[in-house]
Amino acid sequence: MSATLAPTASARRVLRLIPGMPTQDGAGVRLTRLIGTPMLGDLDPFLMLDEFGTDRPQDYIAGFPDHPHRGFETVTYMIDGRMRHKDNQGNEGVLVPGAVQWMTAGRGLVHSEMPEQQEGRMRGFQLWINLPARDKMTAPKYQEYAPEALPVVEAAPGARVKLIAGSLLGAEGPIVQPATDPVYFDLDLAPGAALSLPVPVGHAAFLYVYEGGLDVLAAAGRQRLARSQLAVLGEGGELVVKGGSEATRAILVAGRPLREPVARYGPFVMNTREELMQAFVDYQEGRFV
Repeated sequence: MSATLAPTASARRVLRLIPGMPTQDGAGVRLTRLIGTPMLGDLDPFLMLDEFGTDRPQDYIAGFPDHPHRGFETVTYMIDGRMRHKDNQGNEGVLVPGAVQWMTAGRGLVHSEMPEQQEGRMRGFQLWINLPARDKMTAPKYQEYAPEALPVVEAAPGARVKLIAGSLLGAEGPIVQPATDPVYFDLDLAPGAALSLPVPVGHAAFLYVYEGGLDVLAAAGRQRLARSQLAVLGEGGELVVKGGSEATRAILVAGRPLREPVARYGPFVMNTREELMQAFVDYQEGRFV
């Protein structure tokens, strides 16, 4: 399949291409970090993006034992495999392939994320999104959805889009967060398929290819993205992409910048050094309940 689509003047172009950085987190889980590296420290309001993907159990079996969070949100999107989550407030569940969990840590919780399998492939993403100062000490909460709750839109010939957050052609992703008004789309493109997607003007946005490859089309020309490349996108009201010679999967994520000071260390993200120090004291004194 081959399609053509002429980008308008409002089409977003690629500002930077970021390669992934291999790392480990939790109890030795092997990851590829895309945001939160020396090459891209953050992209307001996004603080970190990790891709995990392996069929080697030794790369993931130890999981992410109990660890605290305060002051931001984590978004876990499973592609393959099963992950059990549990926190110190009695919340527990299992993320299955295609499910998403949007956790607002707020004033603090302690949780774990452990694989529910001993073999097979484990693949997915975890994204960290900042919270505005007014929301950092809210009560923790979850927005969690099974695969069947995420709409899939046939957006163009050969182009299917799964909506986690944001709207497209009358369909709405289930996640709602007024502070950053996020867009989170999972794109599935047949070879040569072309697609134009709306992106709110003023939002920070990135595109990450996790299978295949595609071109980002803009008035100034096109930019090729290969597998495992993240593109920081420029301003504009739409993203125009065209699939390459093989089937392509990619995530498009956008959010309203907060433009607030960030004081960050490990699992805590606050606005001042004093708030950050208080987070450590509260955790050590058992106040994350």
